[in-house]
Amino acid sequence: MASIILYIIASVLVVSLISLIGIFSVIGKKQSKHFLMLMVSLSAGTLFGGAFLHLLPEAVEKAGSFTLEISLLLLLGVIVFFILEKFIHWKHCHGHEHDDHHECTGGHSHNKKSQAKNTALAPLNLFGDAIHNLLDGVVIAAAYFVSIPAGIATTIAVILHEVPQEIADFGVLLYSGMKKWKALLFNFLTAAVSIIGALIVIAFSDSSHLIERLILPFAAGGFVYIAGSNLIPELHKDCNLKDSIWHFVAMLGGLLLMVALKYLAF
Repeated sequence: MASIILYIIASVLVVSLISLIGIFSVIGKKQSKHFLMLMVSLSAGTLFGGAFLHLLPEAVEKAGSFTLEISLLLLLGVIVFFILEKFIHWKHCHGHEHDDHHECTGGHSHNKKSQAKNTALAPLNLFGDAIHNLLDGVVIAAAYFVSIPAGIATTIAVILHEVPQEIADFGVLLYSGMKKWKALLFNFLTAAVSIIGALIVIAFSDSSHLIERLILPFAAGGFVYIAGSNLIPELHKDCNLKDSIWHFVAMLGGLLLMVALKYLAF
């Protein structure tokens, strides 16, 4: 039990520290885009692999068969993450609308009123991220209580998804008017909410059978939704053949990583 808790705490701490990667977004735009698209591809592979090779099989094994309950919880995961991503996309689009309007008018429309609206993006961004990170912490901890390989696989999938997400969130905070150091601090604090999610699961570890039954298929649905509706469409926007091949290789690499973790013994 103690070793599992150590794995959980170490994992959510690493996930929280990923939020500081935003500082590296100052690299050149071309290199940054290429790196982010590779991370998106790798993340899609690990999320699909985590869902279909780790979370769902574990949920079915605990239930004894693929039950209606698993199907409903899988769909619930899709719906909840759809709502969460819808909120996140709304705040991002809200910011881009102001940015586009500013560019189209030669910068003269960026008055005090629009600055106030831009500033309002920060709390929206932080609130959405906090909920997302809370769920990440819950999912990671629940996976570890099933098995250490499942926990590691889930942690890797979350980390790889968080890299492009955290860079984007850092950009939103900067756009809202925050200084770089302050944006990094607040981004880290919201990421650290994953620790709270993990502690909640640890506190109810005596009901681990409930955790396995409810959270695993729910998390699998969230992973499938993020990979299928959020990440894959981003990859389809790039029509360059060479880049597309690299994206496929990276996605395959993510899947193979999940396969390898499936057969590792801890």
